Amino acid sequence: MCRHAAYIGQSVSLDRFLLEPAHGLVVQAYRPREMLTAEINADGFGFGWYLADGTPGCYTNPMPIWSDSNLVHIGRALTSRLWLGNVRSATPGQPINQANTHPFCAGGMLFSHNGFLHDYARGLRHRMRRALPPEIDAEIRGGTDSEHLFGLLRGHLASTDGSIETALRALFAQMQAWLEGSHGLFNFIIADGRRVYATRHAIGHAAPSLYLGRDWERIGEGWLVASEPMTESDWQPVPEGHLVVLEADRDPVITPL
Repeated sequence: MCRHAAYIGQSVSLDRFLLEPAHGLVVQAYRPREMLTAEINADGFGFGWYLADGTPGCYTNPMPIWSDSNLVHIGRALTSRLWLGNVRSATPGQPINQANTHPFCAGGMLFSHNGFLHDYARGLRHRMRRALPPEIDAEIRGGTDSEHLFGLLRGHLASTDGSIETALRALFAQMQAWLEGSHGLFNFIIADGRRVYATRHAIGHAAPSLYLGRDWERIGEGWLVASEPMTESDWQPVPEGHLVVLEADRDPVITPL
């Protein structure tokens, strides 16, 4: 399990998104309020953003977020219209290293996963790898269920109409068939540079928490989606089994999966 969040809107500094919120990801790393499993998120952290040329950048660190003193300086220096962050609580048996630290960056997209696949190492990993296109399998650096789910999603993107919404539904249908009475948790945040996509979804289990909100005064003129409310402004829970699509200059769209 993890906690994650994203912002899209007016350009803001990293510290306004990551460091300054009263219940932002730094606090959610050591004092989360709504975790289904585990108690802290100290197994690494990362954040992604988009540069002026439209390409994504990514910073990951396998240490706890509160241990990185460089964030104070990086936070003031970096600005972006889109931010995605994650604080990780590793699934038992999955190594804590940089390759396994979220978010993942490939194909012009950023990807973060809050959840897990039950019996992944002994049951699903081999099946998932066999289903990956060779060129996507060659890009996978770590061993997490999360990165392999991202690979499968990119495979569905290539074989469907190129719509992330369509690819997500195809992925979840595939996992429903593969889990065969087991369970998986699939809270994703995906960014493609123009939009943020967030799912609150699970198969055979309750889904992790997810909220939609905005706070123009404390963070910036844009939309936020997060595992837990980051500020004291108005936040609304995302219903289970739903997809949120965010754009900077439009109201959010929430649809069933």
